[in-house]
Amino acid sequence: MPLILTEEQTMLQDAADGFLNENAPIAHLRQLRDSRDPDGVSRDLWRAFGEMGFAGVVIDEADGGSGLGAVEAGVIAESLGRTLTPSPFMGSSVLAATVLKAAGSEAQKAWLPRIAAGEAILSLAVDEGSKHAPAKITTRAERAGNGFKLNGAKGFVLDGHIADALIIAAQTDDGLTLFLIDPKTRGVAVERTVMVDAHNAARVTLTDVMVDAVIGAVGEGQGPLDAALILGRACAAASLVGAGDQAFKVTLEYLRTRQQFGKLIGEFQALQHRAAHLFTELELAKAASLAALQAIDAGRPDAEQAAGIAKAKAGRVAELAVQEAVQMHGGVGMTDEFDVGLFMKRVRVLNELLGDAGFHAERLARAQGF
Repeated sequence: MPLILTEEQTMLQDAADGFLNENAPIAHLRQLRDSRDPDGVSRDLWRAFGEMGFAGVVIDEADGGSGLGAVEAGVIAESLGRTLTPSPFMGSSVLAATVLKAAGSEAQKAWLPRIAAGEAILSLAVDEGSKHAPAKITTRAERAGNGFKLNGAKGFVLDGHIADALIIAAQTDDGLTLFLIDPKTRGVAVERTVMVDAHNAARVTLTDVMVDAVIGAVGEGQGPLDAALILGRACAAASLVGAGDQAFKVTLEYLRTRQQFGKLIGEFQALQHRAAHLFTELELAKAASLAALQAIDAGRPDAEQAAGIAKAKAGRVAELAVQEAVQMHGGVGMTDEFDVGLFMKRVRVLNELLGDAGFHAERLARAQGF
């Protein structure tokens, strides 16, 4: 399949870029950060996301969504990366929606129209340590009465402090199981984590939490969880591409306007070589990201590996892009007045989200028998 967007996907990209540039530019992030907004996101913007059809991009039309696919989700994620917009899109529209689509009951799928409309925020709680490690989940669910009793702790739960519902991955005697719980349930403690990039996550502590809402079957949560993580990694790669590419564009404009020693600094050959190298790396990262999203839509067996490759490549390239941006801006690149520092912080967080380059390199090596 050609590694280019279709006409319809390009139109979606233009619509997403236009909407976010008008309604949620980087100044929007600064305003939420500097005002110490208790939510850290704009619920009005989230509802507008729903009205535009962006929030329900992977949700079936029968459930109130747009009925599109992974590539379209990646297109929106890339646009969010360009503007650094704090949004529940990744946690709700990608991760939680994928789990509910794959294994939710009819009652549980009632959340999908609300996500698509931008009325509800759901969060998937997987990781428990400082690094992404879905194979090392220790949160425990023991049978109690007609349900289960949950004990454990989760970290890096995207927008968990404002979630209307939480999807918890826990171990049972029958295997990994997914639970849908109300964050107001007795025994659930949610602590907001304001991350370095001014985006939002939370720590969730579960102490003897009684729950009977199992998503899918007991012991069969691995499949739906894997589907969500694969799509999430590919969309995170797209966001990294968006952030890296926008940092590159901002830097190019600076090279074209900043003068030093009576010349535009963009005329210096050393900087031209570095910019050319970065351009080629960004194009490779874009191709890897799109290839992964296309593999997911096609249901290919190598989609998981493709998503891991894309996440690792996009992470390393975006990190190079923001480092070059700061260096080419000189000392002012480290000041809050310039946006390049904000891109550096966002890339740092996105690199950790759902596994950094080292995590995916190790998984790929193991899959190849090394």
